[in-house]
Amino acid sequence: MATTTAPLPPATRSSLPSDAASVLELAARSMFDLFASASEGMLLVDRDARVVWINDQYRRFLPALGFAREEDFVGHPVSSVVQNTQMHQVLKTGKPILIDLLSNRAGTFVVSRIPLRDAEGEVIGVLGIVLFDQPTANLQPLIGKFAQLQQDLDDARRELAAKKSSSPSLARTARYSLASFIGTSPVAVEVKRQARRAAQSASPVLLLGETGTGKELLAHAIHGASSRAAGPMVSLNIAAVPDTLLEAEFFGVAPGAYTGADRKGRVGKFKLADGGTLFLDEIGDMPPGLQAKLLRALQEGEIEPLGSNQIVRFDARVIAATSRDLPALVREGRFREDLYYRLNVLPIRVPPLRERRSDIPALVETIGEDMAHRGVSPPELTADALALLAAQQWRGNIRELRNVLEQAALRSDASVLDAEQMEAVLRQSGLASVQPALPPEPQAPDSGALLRPLQEQIAELEQRAIAAALQATRGNKLAASRLLGVSRATLYNRLNPDAADLAP
Repeated sequence: MATTTAPLPPATRSSLPSDAASVLELAARSMFDLFASASEGMLLVDRDARVVWINDQYRRFLPALGFAREEDFVGHPVSSVVQNTQMHQVLKTGKPILIDLLSNRAGTFVVSRIPLRDAEGEVIGVLGIVLFDQPTANLQPLIGKFAQLQQDLDDARRELAAKKSSSPSLARTARYSLASFIGTSPVAVEVKRQARRAAQSASPVLLLGETGTGKELLAHAIHGASSRAAGPMVSLNIAAVPDTLLEAEFFGVAPGAYTGADRKGRVGKFKLADGGTLFLDEIGDMPPGLQAKLLRALQEGEIEPLGSNQIVRFDARVIAATSRDLPALVREGRFREDLYYRLNVLPIRVPPLRERRSDIPALVETIGEDMAHRGVSPPELTADALALLAAQQWRGNIRELRNVLEQAALRSDASVLDAEQMEAVLRQSGLASVQPALPPEPQAPDSGALLRPLQEQIAELEQRAIAAALQATRGNKLAASRLLGVSRATLYNRLNPDAADLAP
C-alpha cells in the first residue's frame, strides 16, 4: 500500500523554525515533496534493498512490469519488482548514480539513484527517481549510443552461442565481433562505424595502426559482420613466415612439386579462404618478388600452385593490415605502388591506446575477466591506479596493457593495487619513464546539488571531454576536434561560449 508524505503548512514569518536542524528537516521534506510531484515516479528501499515506499506515479509502470497496479510491494526485494535495478550497487558503494538509463519491460527511462544516510553517515537506503519516462525525443544522442552498445552486446552473445553450438571441426571462423573492440571513446566509436560500413562491401580493406591496437580483432569482426560470415576466415602473418615459404603458403603446392613436398600436395591460403575472407597481417613486410604475384592474384581472382600448370580460381575477400608506413615504403621503392592502390580501397586507421585513454577502465575490466577465465586472479585497481594507467604512453598499446596487468597479478599478493604499487609494476615491466597520473575529474555532486537543469549537467560533461581531449593532444585544437568528432569551429564555440553568443 502506498504511503505519502504529509504536506507542509504554508510558512509564515512567525511560523518559520529558528534552529538549523529544523530548517534542514523542513528543507528535506520540501525537496522530497518536490521530487515526488515533479518526477515521473519514485521508489525507496532500505539498507537490505527491500521496498519501503513507492509513489502513485511509479505505480503506473507496474502493469508493464507484470504486476497489478495496486499490489503491495512493501518488504519485497526491489530486484523482484524492477528488472535491471542498480539499487544494490548504490547501497554497496554509497555513491549516487546521478544520470543513468534503465531498460526493462516497461521501457527505457532516465533515472537517478541517491543514497540516504543516517546521522552517523551510514547508508540506510536508496531513493530511486524516474526523471523521464519518454527520453527518446530530447535525449536521442544518449539513447542512440545506448542502443548501439546494446546491439554490440547482443552481437557478442549471438557469436558466443554460435561457437558453442557449432562443430569443433569448423575452426576457421571469426573469433571476434565488433562488440569485442572495447571502447566508447569518440575514436573507438568511429572505428567501429567504419568497420560496419566495410563489412557491407566486398572491396579490400586496409587496417593501419601500431602493433597491439587490435587490427586482427577488427579483421575478424568485419568478416563476422559481412555476408561472408558463413565462409572461412583464414589468417596469414607475413612477418612470421620465412620468405622462401611464403609463395607456398599463398598459392599452395602441387603433389611432388619438389623434393620433400607432400605427395598429396598442399592447399594455399587463397584457396582455403574461398568463399570467405583472407586476412594478410603485416603486409608491409612482404618481399618485393612476391608482391607482383599477389597483385595478379587479386586482380584476376586466380592462382597457380607451385609446380603446377593448372589455374585455380578463388573467391576470397582480402583484408590486409600493417603497422608500417606504406606510403613511405612506396616512395622508397620497397612496396609496389599498384599493389598499394589495390589494397588501399577501404583504409581504416586503428588509433593507438594513448588516443583513447577514456577506454582504459573498460579494457582493464575486460582483460581482467579474460585472465579470470584462464585461472589467473586479476587484482582490483584503485581509482588512482587506474588514473596512473590512463596517463601512460603505451607504445605496445592494448597488448602492453594486458602484459602489465598480468605482471601485476603475478607479482603482487595483494588483491587491491593502489597507484604506488602499480607504478612499481610499470617500472619492473620495462617502462623507464612512468608518466604521472592525469589530474582527477571533479567529484560527483552530492545529493543536495542533484537536480540541476539537464542542459547544465550536459554542458559540464562536455567541458570535461574537451579538457581531456586538449590534454591528450597537448593543446592541439585541430587534433582535439578530430578526436571528439566535431568541427574545429564547434570546438572553438564550446571553448568560448560567450563569444559564440555574440557572433552575428
